[in-house]
Amino acid sequence: MPRVPSDDEDIASIRVSLARSGGTRRPCVRIPNDDELDGRVESGRCESLSLAAGDIVRVAVDREEYHAPVRSDSDGRLIRGAFDNRRLAREPGEGANRLAEWLAENGREPGDPVVLDVVVPGEQYGLRIPGERTVYDATRGPRSSLSDIARDLDG
Repeated sequence: MPRVPSDDEDIASIRVSLARSGGTRRPCVRIPNDDELDGRVESGRCESLSLAAGDIVRVAVDREEYHAPVRSDSDGRLIRGAFDNRRLAREPGEGANRLAEWLAENGREPGDPVVLDVVVPGEQYGLRIPGERTVYDATRGPRSSLSDIARDLDG
């Protein structure tokens, strides 16, 4: 499993902001539309985040990997939580929301920026505080056919 630093040329770092969505008081990560990436890319190259509402992606926070459902609201795509496994990501409310914990530990509020690192487009991302550096274990998930089988078995 290759280890890749957040400042590696193959990692695209996108400045995103925290927002509130729906009735929740917790901040969530607002994902910009692909046509809004100009001026947000801090390093690397990125033409598309390869994220769609309904996706469940792996998100690294403080060197720990979690599973995050990509949601949407009237303002676009967002990530409301990161959970210990795919099942909990599909059924938020059952497990601990590691994204909310991390944001609270770092004093982040709606309107504050965070950095979204694109580690493996469409599969693996990282979140960090602007100016901080981290290292990711960059791995590709199983081929889609194996992933589909696992998802079916998971329920």
